[in-house]
Amino acid sequence: MAKKILLFFFLLNATLFFSQNPVLSDNSKVSVFTCGKGAELYSTFGHTAIRIKDSINNLDVVYNYGAFDFRTENFYLKFVKGDLQYFMVATSYEEFIYEYQYDNREVIEQTLNFTLNQKQQLFERLNASLFSDDKSYTYKFIDKNCTIMVANKINEALGKNLIQKVDNKSISYRTVLYPYFEDHFWYKLGINIIFGKRVDAKAEQLFLPVELLNSLDKLRINGKPFVIEKNTIVKGQDFKTTFSFFNSIYCIALVVLLIIVSNKNQVFLTYLFVLGLLGLFLSLVGFYSLHREVLWNYNVLLFNPIYLALPFFNLNWKKWSIAICGFLLLVYSIVMTTKPHLILMLPFIVSVAYILRKLVIKYQLLSSKK
Repeated sequence: MAKKILLFFFLLNATLFFSQNPVLSDNSKVSVFTCGKGAELYSTFGHTAIRIKDSINNLDVVYNYGAFDFRTENFYLKFVKGDLQYFMVATSYEEFIYEYQYDNREVIEQTLNFTLNQKQQLFERLNASLFSDDKSYTYKFIDKNCTIMVANKINEALGKNLIQKVDNKSISYRTVLYPYFEDHFWYKLGINIIFGKRVDAKAEQLFLPVELLNSLDKLRINGKPFVIEKNTIVKGQDFKTTFSFFNSIYCIALVVLLIIVSNKNQVFLTYLFVLGLLGLFLSLVGFYSLHREVLWNYNVLLFNPIYLALPFFNLNWKKWSIAICGFLLLVYSIVMTTKPHLILMLPFIVSVAYILRKLVIKYQLLSSKK
């Protein structure tokens, strides 16, 4: 109860303070925090926030667009659908940095070369957003996240869209994201299965914290560097994990190998049925989700929904269905030759190809006996 009372007074004071919008002094500074990746899935890509400091006004606030509420009704369904609301919060510098010190996550600060008028406009806009409906936004993986929100606010203050991506734009979004899951095999597998054609497009849009950091470093306005000072506030640590068989592709390979060596028709059909269920999900999720990343998912060529009906077809239909599935698997294999996640999907490709071949042989023998 005491904590709730203290929180109430803190929010009340913050509301009264920000509603007055003090005039920033010449000593005021605006900077961007780029925070390193963490051990949890939601922190895999790092984070971005804005700091406004004015020692004359005893002001040191961090504006953070990465807040969300786990208590939101139907949280996971909203996340999958793509209408989960994220929102901006303002915290003290000490409170913000303490969290990253505690988690041993790197924090790099870039102080920006704003005019005093631009600082004031940014400060007022952030505070206006903080106490209005503008503080909330619908999270989109590539199109709208904490980094994009910060970049947009800076561009607004500059009066032009000067912040543009400077990292490699010739590679795909999938290729950019792939290294971030190096120590999280199951996350990497799941992400690459559920993401469709959109993430294979060229990664021309800035959307990751490190991309904003690099763009700010290289931005020059009227021939002058936009970043006038750069410091590492928290050193952080590397979150490399020790090798785990169950958190690696070898686990999948072993399971698939056991299915193959069983050499049992019922096991083969059950395996294909499970893959078919996954394919059905991939086929339907695009109708439900607002995330463009899950649309047009060519992984359904591998996790084919036809497998669901295979056990219930008569012999002739089974032979035709397997022929169709085999052709689609060949198309999928050709498509995958240029994709970064080919190795991830290889156990499934090889096992399905082997099983379809075995089933073809079996059903041909059954036909010849008739």
